[in-house]
Amino acid sequence: MDKAPARDGRPNPLGYAPVGGLIRQFAVPSIISMLVSSAYNITDQIFIGNVVGMLGNAATNVAFPTVSLALALAQLAGVGTAAGYNLNLGRGRKQEAAEFLGTGLAFLAALGVALGAAVLLLRDPILHLCGATDAVFPYGQSYLGITALGLPFHLAATGASTLIRADGRPRYSMLCSVSGAVVNIVLDALFMLVFQWGIQGAAWATVLGQLLSFLLCVAYLPKFKGAPVTRQTLKLRAGKVKEICQLGTANFINHIIMMVVNIVMNNLLTRYGAQSVYGSDIPLAVSGVIAKVQTIVISFAVGLAHGCQPIFSFNMGARKYSRVRQAYRKALLVALVIGAAAFTVFQCFPHQIAGIFGSGDPLYFQFAEEYLQIFLFMICVTGVQPLSVNYFTSIGSVRQGTILSASRQGLFLLPLLAILPHIWGLEGILYAGPIAEGAACTLALVTVWRSIRRLPREDGPQESREETG
Repeated sequence: MDKAPARDGRPNPLGYAPVGGLIRQFAVPSIISMLVSSAYNITDQIFIGNVVGMLGNAATNVAFPTVSLALALAQLAGVGTAAGYNLNLGRGRKQEAAEFLGTGLAFLAALGVALGAAVLLLRDPILHLCGATDAVFPYGQSYLGITALGLPFHLAATGASTLIRADGRPRYSMLCSVSGAVVNIVLDALFMLVFQWGIQGAAWATVLGQLLSFLLCVAYLPKFKGAPVTRQTLKLRAGKVKEICQLGTANFINHIIMMVVNIVMNNLLTRYGAQSVYGSDIPLAVSGVIAKVQTIVISFAVGLAHGCQPIFSFNMGARKYSRVRQAYRKALLVALVIGAAAFTVFQCFPHQIAGIFGSGDPLYFQFAEEYLQIFLFMICVTGVQPLSVNYFTSIGSVRQGTILSASRQGLFLLPLLAILPHIWGLEGILYAGPIAEGAACTLALVTVWRSIRRLPREDGPQESREETG
């Protein structure tokens, strides 16, 4: 069973249990939930690619930036709240932790409703902005018009599952994500293969899966252990919202820049693809498919980083600096091993991976293989940046986390995308990926090394605990 956070003097296992075991306890369920979420995104692509075809895959690609925006907002509120929650629990400030938790949950609900309404109102301009061609546009209208209804559930469930994990229940957090993903996969088969609803079936399957995850998160609200959720705590507080946004800014910026990069790449692939033998639709479709494949590795990386967040935050709050160092070192080794495995698979089996998502002409497979082998060449170090960003977010170092969060996509990839295609055309887009990944990894390692060197060599005394009765 999951160990709940401590109550009124009882020791919290985050502060004394073996660090390697804690990483497994918190990171494995987080990774599984992220992987299953990626699996249902990939399943959508497989069903759509085989039932609807290449244009359907391209449609999900131009709709994907709205999902990235939902994830960015969920990270802003969810990770920011979780960091404040665990830091205050580590310091023994239970009432402060309760206010963080209640404010964060209310903030997630407000953000979800606002995002869903905005996407519904601006559907067509969003599709044009995200690079939809004339052939892709009608598919995108159907898909985005339906999935916009699920964005509030998706945003709230993603953020709330982070808080459930921070409360010491990583397995229940995993259950919330996995249940929705499994339902999505089953409904994909039912709606697309049996009912023959096409891309609309994939969209409705996604919405219903997100709704189930949301309802499971809501069911957990009365069960929070570290700081119970009550009517008094469940409200927006301007001061706490500001603190949550500060702590969650690094993760938010990372996802926002990913969304911007997705939009820029879609438009560049369409533009430079039209000037190549591939045409505009093949690069757009391939990019969407490979982005979903890449989420498998990102799921490992982000799941590991999120699983380490309670360990970093609690032990920093409790001034157990040796455990903070140990947690980062162990997690970094895991991230590099996972990255090396992904590199091997992508370099050795690009044709087989591309073939999973439907048949295509030889040009489709040619570009897909090139995309996998070049753009994802530095996938071996892709886990370093999210782990490092979460390290700084978890210990309350907003500035360093924000800089690292913006590094790969914003400081490196976007400028490279502005320069290299002018020199090498379509291939310039592909080579921008590994250059940016390598530069971001180097910056992350140097920044974390300098931070860890500045931590006190000896653990400090814990703050006196507040009265909670």
